[in-house]
Amino acid sequence: MGSRPLIWINEPTKVFVARSGIHELTTTILTDDQVRDLVEKMLKSSGRRVDLSSPFVDAMLPDGSRLHVAIPDVTQRHWSVNVRKFVVKASHLDDLVGLGTLTPAVARFLDAAVASGLNILVSGGTQAGKTTLLNCLAAAIPAQERVVTCEEVFELKIALPDWVALQCRQPNLEGTGEIKLRRLVKEALRMRPSRIVVGEVRQEECLDLLIALNSGLPGMCSVHANSAREAVTKMCTLPLLAGENVGHGFVVPTVAGCLDLVVHVATERSGRRAVREVLAIPGRVEGDVVEAADVFVTRAGRLVRADGWPPHVDRFERAGFDLRALLAADEGLG
Repeated sequence: MGSRPLIWINEPTKVFVARSGIHELTTTILTDDQVRDLVEKMLKSSGRRVDLSSPFVDAMLPDGSRLHVAIPDVTQRHWSVNVRKFVVKASHLDDLVGLGTLTPAVARFLDAAVASGLNILVSGGTQAGKTTLLNCLAAAIPAQERVVTCEEVFELKIALPDWVALQCRQPNLEGTGEIKLRRLVKEALRMRPSRIVVGEVRQEECLDLLIALNSGLPGMCSVHANSAREAVTKMCTLPLLAGENVGHGFVVPTVAGCLDLVVHVATERSGRRAVREVLAIPGRVEGDVVEAADVFVTRAGRLVRADGWPPHVDRFERAGFDLRALLAADEGLG
């Protein structure tokens, strides 16, 4: 999976680095002025800024690294700087098999699910590899489709000829001109996409994505969660942030009808990223709970076939896949 060496500065004399999930304090000693100069140089190409009126900034650097900065008085005394350097080790699902992230059986199933137009949610914790997995899933989108991606900052790299990438924008010095993720999702629907991919849903934009998926537009996105089932619960909660007129009575059945699969990825103690479970959403609601079925689960450290089946068998058939044959294999991760 993609490797993200981390570098962060808590204060000028405390510069940390992390590789493969293990972090250590470096011997680098900086001054406050050097930290500020470093941040200004990094932000120069991004067109973004950080100052007292906007004490946070999230930006993509020219080499693909992700930069986040927070400054006083949001921080206590010093500038806080975080850089995630993205080194691509995987761009297709087969690459993840080689890295031990998932099994060949799961890769074949997910490849077919994407090609068949199922709506897929990727869940996981911070640094679990959600963006890399989303990229690899997107690589299975048929080449003739038009894809529009929406992100806070550009991270997704879709290897398709007809791809439009959108990112959010900070407010200007007058406090105007901000473009939030929710606006991007709405605008993406006006761009005649065959499929929409949202980097990560965190707030009320989840409602607009669900409405888009409910209209028959296939899509994918990621969300922070500790398990696949928790991710489904979160997708039922985030739309409520859109306003008091949005209630569970609308959101829960919409989630059940929109989501098809949840793929949960996690970081193990060794630092390896691994798919832990694949959950199917059959489209039914019991009370206020979205029903779910395990398609693949981790048992004794191995990702194995469970007894659940994904929805929309007809879509697999129309795309030329034998779903029963795809799920017949039971290969595990050692």
